[in-house]
Amino acid sequence: MLEALRNAWKIPDLRKRIQFTVLMLIIFRVGAFVPVPGMNPDAVKAMIEKGALLGFFDIISGGAFKQFSVFAMSITPYINSSIIVQLLTIVIPKWEEMAKEGEAGRKVLAQYTRYGTVILALIQGIGLSIGFRTAMKHPGFLGSALVVISLTAGTAFLMWLGEQITDKGIGNGISLLIFAGIVSRLPSGAYQLYTLLKVGTTNIFTVIVFAIFALAVIVGVIAVQQAERRVPVQYAKRVVGRRVYGGQSTHIPIKVNAAGVIPVIFALSILLFPSTVAGFFPNSKIALSIANFIKPGGWLYASLYALLIIFFTYFYTAVTFNPVEVADNMKKYGGFIPGMRPGRPTAEYLNRIMTRITLVGAIFLAIIAVLPYLITGVTSLNIYFGGTALLIVVGVALETMKMIEAQMLMRHYQGFLK
Repeated sequence: MLEALRNAWKIPDLRKRIQFTVLMLIIFRVGAFVPVPGMNPDAVKAMIEKGALLGFFDIISGGAFKQFSVFAMSITPYINSSIIVQLLTIVIPKWEEMAKEGEAGRKVLAQYTRYGTVILALIQGIGLSIGFRTAMKHPGFLGSALVVISLTAGTAFLMWLGEQITDKGIGNGISLLIFAGIVSRLPSGAYQLYTLLKVGTTNIFTVIVFAIFALAVIVGVIAVQQAERRVPVQYAKRVVGRRVYGGQSTHIPIKVNAAGVIPVIFALSILLFPSTVAGFFPNSKIALSIANFIKPGGWLYASLYALLIIFFTYFYTAVTFNPVEVADNMKKYGGFIPGMRPGRPTAEYLNRIMTRITLVGAIFLAIIAVLPYLITGVTSLNIYFGGTALLIVVGVALETMKMIEAQMLMRHYQGFLK
């Protein structure tokens, strides 16, 4: 691995891309400590510690949310806008045509995503200004407007920063920003663990069990993230003039976890919404009773969490993978699955495979998501491990490594993967 890193640094173009990416990530981390004008950070921190969902947002933003900096909303509005645009490409025929047009159509959809990001950032900024009104130094119209504009501008800048990393750096810029925010919490987590050891709250044996458990989970996440079912496809030979086309064999890769981390985010947002609302309305008995009924860490919470993840995994996979469309495209270009007739039988076969594979991926996501509560119960360590953060970190690391690998292989260098 060290040899591969040295070879990557020897390539001038790749070295410039890595340096640019590191510089942008440093700017991101510096901006996470620039406070929003007119806010009381101590009051914000006290309110965030009461809401589990707000604590999760703080992990994704790398501590910027608890600091209530200009990057407090992180890149979440951009992610939501991307998901909405992706879903609308299925509902709106014109957008579906643009998605299939190639680079020109994708540029238009990317512009729509940017507009949606600003709109969602404004809405979320207004919601935060209302929810944290008690933490504002000047809770009037001008004070609220300043907070909303600062938060929206911070999100827009992060969106631009991510796009710059994608174009001029290495890897997916948006994913790397989230990755950097999560990884930046590791030093504080390690210090917290050291403090627990020092005061005698835990012992070295518990820490070793936790480390082994964590390593096993990471290996499992990598294995499932890389796993795929390869459906063989044969293309018939066609004679056009004097040339013969087709005749080759290929495959359709169907990933076990095709939905990625999105089902976990959807399930978490829905499940923790009552406790977040209850934090904003501490005097409401109805909100408090609902929040206590679905309290994070309980068996009911964990069960609903797992069921919602399984549901959203099937839902999002059905949205992103259309067996009928894949079967029609194969039939159009003379492709067929051995032993299956083209058209409807092929679509039913692909749908059957996708249904079984998705079940494995959904159960995997559910197990990973509830792991923090299992680890806390076994080791008594209240440390956030697993779930969305773990999936994002592992997924982004693998994706970035593959991109560096591709750059090195083009220049005949041996990369990370053997």
